[in-house]
Amino acid sequence: MFPSNHQFSSQPRALAVVDSTIQMQVDLNEASFVERDEMQNIGFSQAKSIIESSEKLKDDLQMLGMKIKQHEDSMRLLEAQKNKLDDSILDMQVMLGKHHSSSAPKIENKDHSHLQSEEETIEQILRHEKSAAGILCQLKTRHGTQASHLTLTKDVLGLVATLGKVDDENLSRLFSEYLGVQTMLAIVCKTHEGIKALETYNQDGCLDKTSGLHGLGASIGRPLDGRFLVICLESLRPYAGDFVADDPQRRLDLLKPRLPNGECPPGFLGFAVNMIHVDSSNLFYVTASGDGLRETLFYNLFSRLQVYRTRAEMVLALPCISEGAVSLDGGMIRSPGVFSLGSREEVDVRFPKSSATSDVPQNYIETEKQMKEMRWEKEKLEEDTKRELALLNNAKFNFERKKQDFVKFLAQSSSYATQHQFQAARDRLTPR
Repeated sequence: MFPSNHQFSSQPRALAVVDSTIQMQVDLNEASFVERDEMQNIGFSQAKSIIESSEKLKDDLQMLGMKIKQHEDSMRLLEAQKNKLDDSILDMQVMLGKHHSSSAPKIENKDHSHLQSEEETIEQILRHEKSAAGILCQLKTRHGTQASHLTLTKDVLGLVATLGKVDDENLSRLFSEYLGVQTMLAIVCKTHEGIKALETYNQDGCLDKTSGLHGLGASIGRPLDGRFLVICLESLRPYAGDFVADDPQRRLDLLKPRLPNGECPPGFLGFAVNMIHVDSSNLFYVTASGDGLRETLFYNLFSRLQVYRTRAEMVLALPCISEGAVSLDGGMIRSPGVFSLGSREEVDVRFPKSSATSDVPQNYIETEKQMKEMRWEKEKLEEDTKRELALLNNAKFNFERKKQDFVKFLAQSSSYATQHQFQAARDRLTPR
């Protein structure tokens, strides 16, 4: 009996030990779970802080980027306003310069005080007796308006020398020399049909001197010798840009030359194509497409030929000269790198003087006042531009500094994320 009683008394003690061990394991697991939950909560909190900081840096960068764009837009607007003022000031200077035409340098010391009339230009053409232009002028002189109804001449608009006029004798001589006598005597036709009427060929392809302009010359005792130029308007590529607003002469709105510093070259007076006066009847619908003589004939003859007051000012403006230039004292640049040197050539066929009213403003004092106001406004714009540039540079500096902070923050947060991922992986591998 005693052995049996001793055996019963030891079982409860063993059970107590087992229960105690199990309880200790449960307590350890719970502590591990709690510690892991606390670590996760800390990780979530830090991740949230990283995201919030990242978003704030992004917002700051975006705000600074918008400021930079606003300042750049303001700079462009100020520059456009300044350039517009420069053009207006230059136009007024040209107008006032015409008022003081006596101060313009002369090409020669000869007396050219008289202004050439259209009749004088016709007389100059008639002196070229055996030229195509001379024969046409002779026909018009003898038969008047009836000559324009002939098959030979009905498509002929005129001669280069008679289709344009200028306001200044000096410019007339200069432009005539630039074009040369052969171009000044060129016949201008509206269509290619007019060119075919002027000259015909036989079956062998040889020139038929009994018809066309050759036959006409022979019939009046002025046989046509040599070649002559004929310009077909419908075959020319017209100017494709805008025109000066509210200008009755429909001058071309060409961009004025600019030096590397953005300023217009000193002494620049304008473009030759815009200094030609065109009769109102030839300003519109000369061609089937509705183009006038300025954007077809004279744009192809002069293109963007620039006019300067003196040769010295023209040479200083060389970086801005893209298609040739001339100066009032006789300087001439045919094209970039091609200079006409030596004594000037006296061309005996010149543009006549325009009979149109002068473009000089009636109220000279008011024009000067407006120009002074524009110069004052330009100075104010320049100050605004300097201030805007300082703000732009400051915004760019702050943007670069904030960007460096953002890059540094990304590197630090990436390092933390790597450590957190390693810790999470280790926790997953730890037995519960």
